[in-house]
Amino acid sequence: MILLTHGHGDHVGDTVNIAQRTGALVVGNVEVATWVARQGVQQTDGLNTGGGKDYGFGRVELTIAFHSSTLPDGSPGGSPNGLLLFTPGLTLYHAGDTALFSDMALIGQKGVDVALLPVGDHFTMGPDDSLRAIELLRPSYVLPIHYNTFPPIQQDIALWAERVHTETSAKAIVLDPGGSHLFERS
Repeated sequence: MILLTHGHGDHVGDTVNIAQRTGALVVGNVEVATWVARQGVQQTDGLNTGGGKDYGFGRVELTIAFHSSTLPDGSPGGSPNGLLLFTPGLTLYHAGDTALFSDMALIGQKGVDVALLPVGDHFTMGPDDSLRAIELLRPSYVLPIHYNTFPPIQQDIALWAERVHTETSAKAIVLDPGGSHLFERS
């Protein structure tokens, strides 16, 4: 399964090729899923903000995100989204590319164990707003996303992680590209 938060090229990336090669199901908002299907992907599922669906491993729900969403060919990509993944014993929130918004407190009420938050600034929230998002979401763990891939979004990620540890109750997990982390189920 490939989950897409919005249509920008740095997120859609190689989705079409990977899905065609592997037969993966691509899930995103209706506009993104429809566009991916028009590119020849056989298995897609388009949800809408606030909607969700149960899949074999758990449930996926789309949340709001404040950003833009244009597909690689310039067509509209619908509303950008965050993703909630509910699996037995672990709830994960991928904020997508977004600004800080107060309804993160409502998302946090769903019991977020792991939050993936953008910290790059310029196009999304930056380090300061991500710390406020952690306060609203109350996750046990937080992983930084959308940073240090090109000059406008360069961040001192070690400083950010230190601030997470000293200013919030969450534990920061910083992964190198290709890295992984195993979360124990409660």
